[in-house]
Amino acid sequence: MKGDKIILGISQGDINGISYEVIMKALADNRIFDLCTPVVYGSPKVAAYHKKALDLENFSFNSIRTVDEAVPKKANIINCIDDSVRVEFGKSTPYAGEASIQSLETAVNDLSAGKIDVIVTAPVNKANIKSEKFNFNGHTEYFETRFK
Repeated sequence: MKGDKIILGISQGDINGISYEVIMKALADNRIFDLCTPVVYGSPKVAAYHKKALDLENFSFNSIRTVDEAVPKKANIINCIDDSVRVEFGKSTPYAGEASIQSLETAVNDLSAGKIDVIVTAPVNKANIKSEKFNFNGHTEYFETRFK
């Protein structure tokens, strides 16, 4: 914890689904900053695309490279996916699944290292996250295996 506020890690979920809408609308309520310092593990580029599509003019992310740079009272975001990402609303794509996994693994690594206090997972598409690298049905099974 930085000070008296928990550091809340948020995995981005499916970039083509409702995840960023849920995340940004939740973080647009300033009361959240009284409880925690949120850090989204995702992509500023994807977030900007969703922000424009949702017409959220009064919302912005503070881009950081590591959790240590997180600013209290701001919605922080760490880029943990390839910048050549392509958002395709409502479409299940292999890349969207890979991006979901990368976000989750980066957040879990920071949780394991004690850099964040808790993780909230945004919705994923269970069909596109399953792969040879990620052989789990969803977040719950991944956490169960990862943390025994």
